Amino acid sequence: MADADAERGVRPVEGPGATAAGEARARLRVARVGLWLIAAVLAARQVAVVLATPRGERLTDLETWVGSNGVLHVNGSLYDSTRFTGTPFGGLVLKPLTRAAEQALGWGWTFGTLLLVVALGVIAARALPQPVSRRTAQLAAPVAVSLLMLSLPVRSTLSLGQTSIIPVLLVLLGCFTARGQRTSGLLIGLAAALQPTLLLFAPLLWCTGRRRAALATGVTFAAGTGLAWATMPHDSHRYWVHHMAGAGLGGPADDLANQSLHGALLRLGLSGPLEIALFLTFGAAVAVLALRRAVRYFDDGQLLLAVAITGCAALVVSPTAWQHQLLWVLLAVVGRAGTRTGDRYVWPVVVVLVMTLPAGMLVPDIAALHPLRDNIVLPAALAAAVAVPFLSRGSPFYRSPRPAVYAPAAPARFRHVPLLPYLRRTLTRPNLLLELLLLRVTYAAYSQVRLAAGGGSNSAGRAEAEEHGRQIYDLERALHLDVERWANHTVAGIDWLRDVLDQYYTSFHFLVPLAVLAILYWRRPGDYRWSRSALGFATLLALAGFWLYPLAPPRLMPGLGFIDTVHGVQDFSKPDYGTLTALTNQYAAMPSLHFGWSLWCGVVIAILASRWWLKALAVLHPLLTLASIVATANHWVLDAAGGAVVIAAGFGLTYLLSGPRAAVAAAAGREPASSSRKPVRR
Repeated sequence: MADADAERGVRPVEGPGATAAGEARARLRVARVGLWLIAAVLAARQVAVVLATPRGERLTDLETWVGSNGVLHVNGSLYDSTRFTGTPFGGLVLKPLTRAAEQALGWGWTFGTLLLVVALGVIAARALPQPVSRRTAQLAAPVAVSLLMLSLPVRSTLSLGQTSIIPVLLVLLGCFTARGQRTSGLLIGLAAALQPTLLLFAPLLWCTGRRRAALATGVTFAAGTGLAWATMPHDSHRYWVHHMAGAGLGGPADDLANQSLHGALLRLGLSGPLEIALFLTFGAAVAVLALRRAVRYFDDGQLLLAVAITGCAALVVSPTAWQHQLLWVLLAVVGRAGTRTGDRYVWPVVVVLVMTLPAGMLVPDIAALHPLRDNIVLPAALAAAVAVPFLSRGSPFYRSPRPAVYAPAAPARFRHVPLLPYLRRTLTRPNLLLELLLLRVTYAAYSQVRLAAGGGSNSAGRAEAEEHGRQIYDLERALHLDVERWANHTVAGIDWLRDVLDQYYTSFHFLVPLAVLAILYWRRPGDYRWSRSALGFATLLALAGFWLYPLAPPRLMPGLGFIDTVHGVQDFSKPDYGTLTALTNQYAAMPSLHFGWSLWCGVVIAILASRWWLKALAVLHPLLTLASIVATANHWVLDAAGGAVVIAAGFGLTYLLSGPRAAVAAAAGREPASSSRKPVRR
């Protein structure tokens, strides 16, 4: 019947299923185009950053090739007159290309590097363990390219003009695109000739049955290194013998940019034979354990993960692993770890944050945490190589982790709001490491945006902030709310009261909200998510206020006679004054998050606490905070009103997007409270 209709040119009637499938394919195409556009924008941004850098400061590592004393010109040793740190084979390859390199390097190098990054992302996306869904297959490549563009190694490579992408690309080409084991080994051997620790891939190939490829890798490495030794014996002896595979070339080995085990041991104060013995011992242990894991995941069908584990081990055992050589850690994002849905995101989030953000945004500047802060990439590489329990494809949780528990679905209040009907509140406790990491990153971003809202310095926005201060003061006088000067001078004259309010202002602002969040996380995870979301929305709205309306607090208003009881006497003759002016925006006063966060604590405790005295304390805390911020001359009364507005908006947005609290939803009869703990699949 269908054939007859086709011959007569009759178009078959599409059912609801066919229509839905067509809509899904259309959405997938739109998403794919959008992601490729994002990748293109990121690439264009990286090129713009490079080209906007002054000529003497961009692509500085290319000077080791084309500069007046560079590899392409020098007649003596490669390592005498430059900061060249590559292998003699690397110098041998480009040495004959002097004139062509002088013409092509620069713009051509930048765009060529971008093409290599795109190729790297496409190959990695196609190497994902099978089977993958149609959506993953379509979107993996642009996502991979975008992550690479955002990563610190690629950004370093583009800005300095480095060659570190080439060895990674050669290994991926050898593992995933080369035809025949000899070709595969040839490509990996060339990569090892450029970066010697990549010889770790030879035992991986041997142990996984690709012995011809392993032999070809060793032969190619030996041939390239031997050719360089025959051509440049002095340089080869200096590189391989005097500097032991390049150790000590370039910057100091204990520099923070060296994220290898050797660099970490030196930064910890070890040196001499003890440090060398520990480095060799731990390095050998890491190499053996990592290769065993890589072989296991190779046999499991996760070849890309096996390659990433081996690459991470190569970073750890290398004498020097500079920032631009750390791409192997990003490839380890393909590993799946965690049996719960909430735990599944921990590893990829950690990897992406470590590889895209500076260490200062991830780890606070606390002396006890400096070892972690100084070696932030090394723990990630070590974890990928020997520690993270990646799931095998045979695990029942590989594709279907344990589902989260959800509150009863709340009806959409405004169905025209995109995705609103699909948002559901999770009741299970989120992963603690992920929460702490995101909290730290969010606060670091908040601090940066808050400082940028003042133009990057307090002097940049001083005139505007003081004008806004006069506007607020005039409005308060019109409303008969101008109690700040009376309260400030009264408290300043009573020593014990001044000390109490100063201490309350400086200590309880962070202490109480963190304590509330910690208790809710442990005792009431469903309410933790609800309250955390409200606090996050309120803080985002406050940042908008800081940006749009910089405001000088009373203590920074010259001529009004306020006393700064917390920071001491201010010098109004200088554009920057106060003890914290170098660290934060002193004009981020409207709205007051001191009062806003205290009001959030009060509302949450008053709603959730079961004892009357806890509810009383909940009311008392924002009142004491209001008294402290006004009496210490750090805020106007209207700043507190602004803080109350953003907190109310935060709770309102949380209700709008995800409905009432889970307990309220259950009490309303949509689902019995006893059954709300049962897993509900999306």
